[in-house]
Parts: sequence; structure tokens; C-alpha cells
Amino acid sequence: MTTPTTLDPRQARARLHELTIVDVRTPGEYAEGHISGALNIPLDQLDQALPDLRTAAQRGEVLVVCASGARSENACRMLAENGIHTATLTGGTGAWAAQGHDLHRPESTQKATWGMERQVRLTAGSVVLLGLALGEVVHPAFRLLSAGIAGGLVFSAVTNSCGMAAMLAKLPYNRPRKADLDATLARLRHS
Repeated sequence: MTTPTTLDPRQARARLHELTIVDVRTPGEYAEGHISGALNIPLDQLDQALPDLRTAAQRGEVLVVCASGARSENACRMLAENGIHTATLTGGTGAWAAQGHDLHRPESTQKATWGMERQVRLTAGSVVLLGLALGEVVHPAFRLLSAGIAGGLVFSAVTNSCGMAAMLAKLPYNRPRKADLDATLARLRHS
């Protein structure tokens, strides 16, 4: 297995015309803004796209993108384990936008889904408050729920992974419709 290659936003911008860009965020995050031309294949759907990604990597370099770079690094490692060499965008779309590069925001008739980081903050905060409230009203042991979330957040920061985000990504509004994923894979085959 090789270490994933990284491109900073400036390098990626200069090479956009020669890269196949795969955005591994949830469909809601992708809809909030993505690099123009990026194909949305959520991280938990990559296994379905392996043959098409392998073919795309043989045609030219594949750049994997997420919000901050953590999920794209995980995706690059997973793809490398399957013999597919890719690069990741350092700092993700956050760094891309911070350097003044545009994000494409498609006009959609659907209500936008919150980004994964926002969903995690809402869920973690709600569970902490629930644990504290139940600890006061029902039984002090419910405070352990809050402690568990705090421990999970520390573990998430140390390991640069997020189990809560992985669980939230499985909710229906965070998953692509089968037709959307099929259309994305068809575009990948012909890019």
C-alpha cells in the first residue's frame, strides 16, 4: 500500500482540467457546495465504485475530496488497498473555499441537508443535554451518557475519525438515491 499523494488547493486548481475529482461527502454536503465537475460518491459507497474508479485512475489522476481532508485520506487509503492510486485535497473543500476558489452550488428543488459536521454537533450536543437533564430528574447515572459522548469526541479528535458521523451517514437523507449513484458512476465511466 502506498501513502496517499496530497495536492494543496493551488496545485489542484492548476490541474483541474486533467483530474477526475471524486467528492466522498454525503449528498447533502455535496449539494451545499463542491468543486465544479466533482463526482459525488459518498465514502460508504466507494466499494460499489471500485471498478469504475480503477478505470478512471488508469486514464489519469483521481483527486479525492471531502470537507476537511480526513474522509478523503481514509478513502485514499481504502482505494490504495484495492490497488487504486489517488490523491487527496489538503484541507478539503474548506481550504479550497478559504483560498478564494469557487464552489459549485447546484440549484435544487429539494431542501438542503445539513453538513455532516453540523449534524454531529447537533446530535452530540442533544445527547449531552439529554444525559444531564435525565441525570438531574431521573437518576444520576444518566450523566454517564454525557460522559460517553465527551469521551467519543476526544477519541474522534485523537484518531481523526468520527463514529457518530459514520452512523449519521447511514440515515436516508444522507445517502444518495440509487439512481443518483448510478448516474454518477455512468459519468465516471465516460469522463
